[in-house]
Amino acid sequence: MHVMITGVAGFIGSTLAMRLLARGDRVTGIDNMNDYYDVTLKEARLARFMDDPGFRFVKLDISDRDGMSRLFSENQFDAVMNLAAQAGVRYSIENPASYVDANLVGFANVLEGCRHGGVKHCVFASSSSVYGANTKQPFSEHHNVDHPVSLYAASKKANELMAHSYAHLYGLPCTGLRFFTVYGPWGRPDMALFKFTKGILEGTPIPVFNKGNMIRDFTYIDDIVEGVVRVIDNPPAGDSAWQGDKPDSATSYAPWRVFNIGNGRPVKLMRYIELIEETLGKKAILDLMPMQDGDVPSTVADTSELGKAVGYQPNTTVDEGVPRFVDWYRAYFS
Repeated sequence: MHVMITGVAGFIGSTLAMRLLARGDRVTGIDNMNDYYDVTLKEARLARFMDDPGFRFVKLDISDRDGMSRLFSENQFDAVMNLAAQAGVRYSIENPASYVDANLVGFANVLEGCRHGGVKHCVFASSSSVYGANTKQPFSEHHNVDHPVSLYAASKKANELMAHSYAHLYGLPCTGLRFFTVYGPWGRPDMALFKFTKGILEGTPIPVFNKGNMIRDFTYIDDIVEGVVRVIDNPPAGDSAWQGDKPDSATSYAPWRVFNIGNGRPVKLMRYIELIEETLGKKAILDLMPMQDGDVPSTVADTSELGKAVGYQPNTTVDEGVPRFVDWYRAYFS
């Protein structure tokens, strides 16, 4: 199988590339290598597999319409995994234009490439952020998600709608994955685990929003990638039982699906911090702060649909995953 991964220098993208290459797939990875965070970390991720004969890297921004068109016309991809995006809930308040360019314009270019390139399955990253103002938990794909509380969340909801239109118009099989707080080795520096570990080691205060009264569905990177691979291998078919007078937001008459991909075992933020402290043997200095605009106090995933569809069963607890990250962090930063 020849798979294109956008955002291949990212946390999930690079780990996914290694997994696909290990099983013998060809991977074309694209990334614009922007400086949203440390580019040397992105380069180090790529260095792990850059010399693999099955891998090809293309430096390209998905918002470059002509460049994306050329890439699709010069290659035949069996599947596309779109992970390239401007990430971060809080940053979307500071720099909304970057979300429009990457998450909307860029994704439109991906869909057009898949349409004209005969791609058999377009898988794309959505986010648990789409649940927005919803309070009924665990979050289910069957819940309405029409009340986002950040532009980032709105852009991910828009991706789901855009993909559905292409599934309807052109029969393009599309699957959206709503990621829930992914963590682990080679993670993003703007994520909580990275910031907390860094702050504790340096003896500087760590920002703890909503004064620590937060719950997250922390999901280990290896579990995430296993789920993504299974989804790539199983493009959706339309559901003949779908009814327009009783629309189900998780499925469609078109070849389109959305799935939660999380752990299903929520953890209190303060317990997460305690695990880092225990692993490092050092106490954190907490800077207890109010809730940030665009954030939500709790995310809990119902992953039963993904389990039924592809046998997804995450099995890494934070008690196992956090020490693995800390060990990687100390080795990487010496």
